Amino acid sequence: MTIRAVVRGVGHYLPDRIVTNAELEARIDTSDEWIRTRSGIERRHVAADGQMTSDLATRAAQAALADAGMVPADVDAIIVATSTPDLTFPSVASMVQGALGMTQGFAFDVQAVCAGYVFALTNADAMIRTGQARRVLVIGAETFSRLMDWTDRTTCVLFGDGAGALLLEAQEAEGLPTDRGILSSDLHSDGRYRDLLYVDGGTSTGMTGHLRMQGKEVFRHAVEKLAETAHTALAKAGLTPDDVAWIVPHQANLRIIVATAQRMGVGMDRVVVTVQDHGNTSAASIPLALSVGKARGQIKQGDLLVTEAIGGGLAWGSVVLRW
Repeated sequence: MTIRAVVRGVGHYLPDRIVTNAELEARIDTSDEWIRTRSGIERRHVAADGQMTSDLATRAAQAALADAGMVPADVDAIIVATSTPDLTFPSVASMVQGALGMTQGFAFDVQAVCAGYVFALTNADAMIRTGQARRVLVIGAETFSRLMDWTDRTTCVLFGDGAGALLLEAQEAEGLPTDRGILSSDLHSDGRYRDLLYVDGGTSTGMTGHLRMQGKEVFRHAVEKLAETAHTALAKAGLTPDDVAWIVPHQANLRIIVATAQRMGVGMDRVVVTVQDHGNTSAASIPLALSVGKARGQIKQGDLLVTEAIGGGLAWGSVVLRW
């Protein structure tokens, strides 16, 4: 017998304010056609004044708990993947812990930008397998709108705010590829490419800074590395792309999603796509897409899923799990 980290609940939250491409047309030198053609994005959600990353994360956590039919006292740990914390410290995870009224367990953040959620899932899986925790809330939450240079049309049209969460639970399994839960993961980073996607602020400047990106280079690395990491993770689990029910990719750019699926030999009818509705929500995009995919009736118990993401660092990776 082996222990698997099995999904018990899923949920997401998007801020009320929606910014359409038409609204951006009126503010900067861009067009709905330009944005759709290059990214597939039609709209994005933006946090209200005073609405923090921890607020979004808490709402997603509450939705995941409700989906699982559980309460905060049932949870042993909270991991939040984010690059946009409310404060330098304490962690967003500890703020969520407090907001939920959870007095037991532990909480911490993971920072790997857009790849943060696969890193967080891998950490949660390891803790569950080793008995450190039985139930873990794994949350991705971002307020990337606050990192945007709203005069830079090549970046500000791409990102939005949101949060998603999974509640993982330890369950005994046979140790086979047919088990439910996380079956394998594959993580990478390469600091040589740190200048391709970064924020020009922090303790070194005393300012929050703005997101800067070399879009063409990031696109090239993304397509190559995402397909490769997905194949590697599947091989670790003794599976192939033919076994996959759904690819649930990081929702950064529709062209990247399509090109990665093509490299994997998987049709777009087996890819969960939500980027058109909320843009790139960084570490929040995978759990958000999982929640939406379940709500749509696409993702069902027993389905084999592959999630993959790449972000600043560069950092990238994938997780194979059976729903």
